[in-house]
Amino acid sequence: MRPTSNPTDRPTDDTTPLISRRATRLYRGVLGKAVPTATGRVRRLLPHIAVPQLRFLAFLAVLGPGIITASADNDAGGITTYSIAGAQFGYGLLWILLLTTFSLGITQEMGARMGIVTGKGLAALIREKFGIRWTGFAMLALLIANFGSTAADIAGIGAALEIFGVSKYISVPVALMALFLLVFKGNFRWVERIFLFSAALYIAYIVSGIQAHPDWGAAFKNTVVPSFQLRRDYIIAFIATIGTTITPWGQFFIQAYCVDKQLRKEDLNLERGDVYFGTFVTNFIAFFIVVATAATLYVHGQSINDASDAAQALAPLAGGFAAFLFAIGLFNAALLGSATLPLSTAYAASEAFGTELGLDRRFKQAPFFYSIYTAALIIAALFVLLPGIPLIGVLFISQMVNGILLPIILVFVLLIINDKAVMGRYTNGFVFNAVTWITVVALIFVSLLLIPVTIIQQINGG
Repeated sequence: MRPTSNPTDRPTDDTTPLISRRATRLYRGVLGKAVPTATGRVRRLLPHIAVPQLRFLAFLAVLGPGIITASADNDAGGITTYSIAGAQFGYGLLWILLLTTFSLGITQEMGARMGIVTGKGLAALIREKFGIRWTGFAMLALLIANFGSTAADIAGIGAALEIFGVSKYISVPVALMALFLLVFKGNFRWVERIFLFSAALYIAYIVSGIQAHPDWGAAFKNTVVPSFQLRRDYIIAFIATIGTTITPWGQFFIQAYCVDKQLRKEDLNLERGDVYFGTFVTNFIAFFIVVATAATLYVHGQSINDASDAAQALAPLAGGFAAFLFAIGLFNAALLGSATLPLSTAYAASEAFGTELGLDRRFKQAPFFYSIYTAALIIAALFVLLPGIPLIGVLFISQMVNGILLPIILVFVLLIINDKAVMGRYTNGFVFNAVTWITVVALIFVSLLLIPVTIIQQINGG
């Protein structure tokens, strides 16, 4: 029979339940699905647990959507973008990471909040509020951005393992088979555990950045003091840096993932902690990627085409261990991105057409969902494996396309999240609206600025 005592009144004798085997069983059971709420389920399984431990285990129960989405933002295209930014402009673009930390945290929280409050993904809400035509427009923008980013991640798998002498014609098919097995044969809980483990491996970039022995004073100064250059390559890098940090696919993914995880309104505050923690971690990692290439490649005037070039170039400048960690980080990032981006496409397309979806459903239950996931992976992989494809163009330009298309998706998000008929009392406040609109306007302005700057450079022969 369930005890009637207050769960916070923890006994002080030696019979007090300990966080041991029961906590392990709790973690395994709750991490996959937070039903009915994380806190409530923890209380039922461990009725005498102290409040701090209760909150920590409840946080572990909801952990996933925020940290996975944010970590996957640092995919192969992102690693390439940050590597090129550091190699070309040194520490000069670090200030953008500081600003995008706030924008990313706010936009991802908005996505998680919309999913938790409505129980629906972003594509489903766009269809309900704006109709099928606008849904088609949003899906087209997402598909264009996702195709380039998925191809970039698959290219990253090949590029990372080619450093170790493995041909992309071997590594890419093997990696795709592993991803198919994970998604088709696993369930939500197993997929999430693999994603969380992958997110933890990003620590390799922190070690690699420290091994590069950067000028910390210059790095911190450029993080807090903005600078800007009216040059085409700088503006492209500027847009790409934002586009790889705050992504169109990320808005769809985190919202759909919260729905698939079945988080409730009572879990919202805990999920905010997951989102903000993930936001900080992803840009903290990005900081070290820029620092590693700025301290070595930029200082020595070495240019690179992609992240694998950066890994190889680091060896004589920062040591073989730093180069090894950079390459391992690239492979891990590419693999995580190759898994999450097609899932984002599958979630969004299934929501848009109102079909069954979710990682706990089998192929017979959600054929459209799994077919879209499969098609997204195979088409992108075939594109990457075609001979003569300029992979650097795919990697870098895909992030710039993300930056250009992002305002379209954010406008949909803003219009929906401020609709009280949809969100009730969970609409945005002034600060969240202001930061998101500033992000939208800034991206549109910089994207339009790219046109005259390009023309002027062409006239001047630059």
